[in-house]
Amino acid sequence: MIRAILFVIVAAIAVTLAWWVSGLPGHVSGTVAGVSFETSAPVAIAVLAGFVLAVHLVLRLLAGLLHLRGRLGGWKAQRRRVTGDDAVTRSLVALAAGEAEEAQRETERARHLLGDTPQTLLLAAEARRLANDDEAAEQIYEAMAERKDAAFIGLRGLFRQALAREEWDTAADIARRAEAVHPGGTWLRDERTHLAIRTGDWSQALALAGPDAPEADFAIAAAAAEGDPVQATKLARRVWKANPGLTPAALLYAGLLRRAGREPRALYVVQQAWTRSPHPELAAFALAPLTDPQERVKAATRLAEQNPTDPESHFLLARETLAAGMPATAHRHADSARRAGLIEKRLWLLLADIEAAERSDTEEGRIAQRDALRQAAAAEADSGWRCESCGAVQESWEPACPACYTPGRVRWGRPTRLVLPAPG
Repeated sequence: MIRAILFVIVAAIAVTLAWWVSGLPGHVSGTVAGVSFETSAPVAIAVLAGFVLAVHLVLRLLAGLLHLRGRLGGWKAQRRRVTGDDAVTRSLVALAAGEAEEAQRETERARHLLGDTPQTLLLAAEARRLANDDEAAEQIYEAMAERKDAAFIGLRGLFRQALAREEWDTAADIARRAEAVHPGGTWLRDERTHLAIRTGDWSQALALAGPDAPEADFAIAAAAAEGDPVQATKLARRVWKANPGLTPAALLYAGLLRRAGREPRALYVVQQAWTRSPHPELAAFALAPLTDPQERVKAATRLAEQNPTDPESHFLLARETLAAGMPATAHRHADSARRAGLIEKRLWLLLADIEAAERSDTEEGRIAQRDALRQAAAAEADSGWRCESCGAVQESWEPACPACYTPGRVRWGRPTRLVLPAPG
């Protein structure tokens, strides 16, 4: 409706203007190249307007011809971009489908149409990796690493290749370069932490530890690897203070104190750990300097008094009193350990040794000994250091499982029993 009104208004103005021009009085005359002419003013104005319009149209035509080449070039460039984008899409599909030859063909076509952009270079490198041409992929990653707009992507590819080849020093150097290009990246922090774990660089792992990382485990390992005894003791003390019941931390701190000649302080640390979480390795540490059986019994008693109801305390006293020639006392403590919940193989074997020492010369004693050995054969496995992630058994505590490299999962405990479904 508005357009119709505007059209009527414009048409009315044009008609009015034409009527006004047609009514103008006067004549126009002149001579051009020996040709004379004379006409009325309205006709002269109409001819002049037509001439101006014709000149305008000619100029527009000439301008269009001058810009035609540029427009054709722009159309060709647009066409190349569209075709190149299609090639990128097809190469992505081929990579996802694992079709190495198709991926290489489409990535080369994309590079030809679009040039060496970060996207086409990355696709080309991934296509080479899919074809197991790691050398060609590395060359492309290196080319990307030299570009400001693709340096981090190239370094990430080189880092991944170094890890696959287990070239840890090379990977560490690449990680430092990547950190300089893109500092603070979450992926890079995680990968550098993983690399530090694989290489045993626990100070680096501790420095990179995120909020979910087992910081205590890293700190214990870093303190153990520290060359400066003073710094190692400070770090071990900090970890032990944060969790006095953590056996690896207590053993490390106590060991450093013992080497520094601070035996009373070392025993205090072990006693505090025993109060919270009795552990056989704590008992072994406390009794290690003693060889006299009676002195060992006294030391074991002092340690057990820190947590007298725990089965480990009873087991420790049973073992040491048996070694000191007191089988009746050992028997009493072993029974207390069993009543307190210790039903592992080591307890039944100790009971068999107690029966052998106490009354092996009687038939009743021999029967009790055989019964204890049968119980040991069917008893639960002894507690030990095991990875809670993969289940691998370790001889000693480790900050990361040597089998699966999972950090912070090597813990003391019994293996989980496999429960099979009932037949049928």
